[in-house]
Amino acid sequence: MSESVYLDYNATAVVRPQARAAMAHALAHVGNPSSIHAAGRAARALVETAREQVAALIAAPASTVVFTSGGTEANALAVESAVVAGARRLIVSAIEHDSIQETARVQGVAVEVLPVDADGQADLTWLAERLGRWDAADGKPFVALMLANNETGVIQPVAQAAELVRAADGWLHVDAIQAAGKIAVDSRALGADTLSVSAHKIGGPQGTGALTFGPRATLSRRQHGGGQERGRRGGTENVPGIAAFGAAAAEALKGLEDFQSRAAWRDAAAQQLKAHGAVVMGEAAPRLANTLCVSTPGFPADVQVMGLDLAGVMVSAGSACSSGKVKASPVLEAMGQGDLAASAIRVSGGWSTTQADWERFFLAWRVAHARHEARHRQARGAA
Repeated sequence: MSESVYLDYNATAVVRPQARAAMAHALAHVGNPSSIHAAGRAARALVETAREQVAALIAAPASTVVFTSGGTEANALAVESAVVAGARRLIVSAIEHDSIQETARVQGVAVEVLPVDADGQADLTWLAERLGRWDAADGKPFVALMLANNETGVIQPVAQAAELVRAADGWLHVDAIQAAGKIAVDSRALGADTLSVSAHKIGGPQGTGALTFGPRATLSRRQHGGGQERGRRGGTENVPGIAAFGAAAAEALKGLEDFQSRAAWRDAAAQQLKAHGAVVMGEAAPRLANTLCVSTPGFPADVQVMGLDLAGVMVSAGSACSSGKVKASPVLEAMGQGDLAASAIRVSGGWSTTQADWERFFLAWRVAHARHEARHRQARGAA
């Protein structure tokens, strides 16, 4: 019981050995990928190999993959490009990541919220009705709908949404950052006009991401400088990070089938938690095999996280991007579960997670829960 258990992969994944090796290999070689001499060509080859590997993970043409500093920049590039292209009203789902929500809000255009149901899935009836009365003065519709939510793991009906958006001659952006490497992602079959991914969610390094775009999307360069990334993003490419991203993507693609079978480990833990009064968020919807968002009324999330951490088990309370902030999860509030948000934790495994890790999590949680209940009984007795 001395070794720690890491179950916060949705925040950042454990780096894969293949990614570390690819990064070390790239770091050992000098060369700017924009240089035409031998060292530059070698660096360029590393970047283009990684581009093909990332493209394969999301079933996109390699020529449409633009490397960025991470998922946040990739999401921002999509939103900002749509506004430059003429969008004057943006539809953003209620469960989008802050990098989408906040970027949309600062564009100086109208923003509407696509609601979700109690299980956290987008309301396509609302979307169809809204697109059906679109005002041409608002430009082409722009809709942002993530493929899988980072807090609940709920998978969205993106392909169906894409049909509605395409019928309205709109632009659909898909944040696939949590989904890539966990479920099969085919950017073209999904109907995404732009789609974002991030290295550190699949076992690559932090600080590297990518955006792919389809023929109906026009990217506008937001970071100026040289002509890197085919003129779409200025700045010398992060060769070591990109090389490691590619290696992680290749390994994630190979492990997809095995990854799905791990849902049984999560579900076993969920059943044990439910026996103690816990409520699983989005349980009736399709979810990522690695993600469990669960709320236990009366057992504050921060107390759970601290108790588990003391036992050597690392989980999170909601999105890691909101860590340190005492506020209800906007995702759970959008699902109508705001009353459960204060006691909700997220447990997320990944490529190196074992069944024993999930079992260790529940055992540690049960001890923490028993201590919390005992303190409350004692407090009630003293009163």
